[in-house]
Amino acid sequence: MFDWFIFQQGAMAFLIAFAMAGAFTLAFKLIYQWVTPYHEHTLIREGNTAAAIALGGALIGYVLPLASALSHTVSLMEFAAWALLAGVIQIVVFVAISRMAFRNLVVRIEAGEIAAAVYLASISICVGLLNAACMTS
Repeated sequence: MFDWFIFQQGAMAFLIAFAMAGAFTLAFKLIYQWVTPYHEHTLIREGNTAAAIALGGALIGYVLPLASALSHTVSLMEFAAWALLAGVIQIVVFVAISRMAFRNLVVRIEAGEIAAAVYLASISICVGLLNAACMTS
């Protein structure tokens, strides 16, 4: 039998968690775009597919650990801590890749080179998967 009261409690918890995850995702996107030396928003509006792929990979790489954190945490504060850590890791990886391992990455993304974007997106997603797997304590 369907219990409306239990459903309401679960739905409220769902809405709070979903809103919080959405807010963290938006905050990550804005901070990530602030950290990157190119302007994704402008490049994407101009039709730069490479910028869209790179940003999409970073967002997927960030949301994967958020989903894991939502599944494995017991409080919103604990979720927030994991969300913050996941964002920091994604940004540190971007900085490390763009400044140390692949120095002309920024120029290549701005030029619309898909290979560079797929490489960056793949790294972001891999880091996100590892991040998510590590959140199973």
